[in-house]
Amino acid sequence: MDVPVLHAAFHDDVAGRTRTGSGPWQPISAGSPHSPFAVTEPSEQMAPFSVVDLASQTLAGTALLWGVDTHNRSAHLGLSLLPAYRGRGLGSDTVHALCEYGFAVRGLHRLQVETLADNAAMIAAAESTGFTVEGTLRRTAWVYGAFMDVVVLGLLAEEWSGSGAAEG
Repeated sequence: MDVPVLHAAFHDDVAGRTRTGSGPWQPISAGSPHSPFAVTEPSEQMAPFSVVDLASQTLAGTALLWGVDTHNRSAHLGLSLLPAYRGRGLGSDTVHALCEYGFAVRGLHRLQVETLADNAAMIAAAESTGFTVEGTLRRTAWVYGAFMDVVVLGLLAEEWSGSGAAEG
């Protein structure tokens, strides 16, 4: 099952979790229904996915659309890859799949990424999929004892070509 693997890799890593979570880290067991990776009922506001490396058919990480706003037809996206799967292009592939799901399946108009300014891999994955840097929120994230900048990237449905890059 994915939950114990994801929980151990992403939640139990306190320093790493403070880089991806919006609140303070708290100890939670993998079996708890409060684990951020616990299987929940379907929700209109969140669509979680497991990321699988197709070559090996192994769990590579987790991804989700969150904060889905059905009135404004917008959502945020995020992903976390296990260390062994980073640098292989899975981030870009996952962002592309989330865009396809958000725009083609859910009929959303806008997708947004917020990531720490030093997360070059996420920024590159988003930009390679057609996202545009819209701005920087200066020193807005409290991360393991220091404030950090957050970069905001956006992609609109009419910019999405489905091929993985914005139409030019």
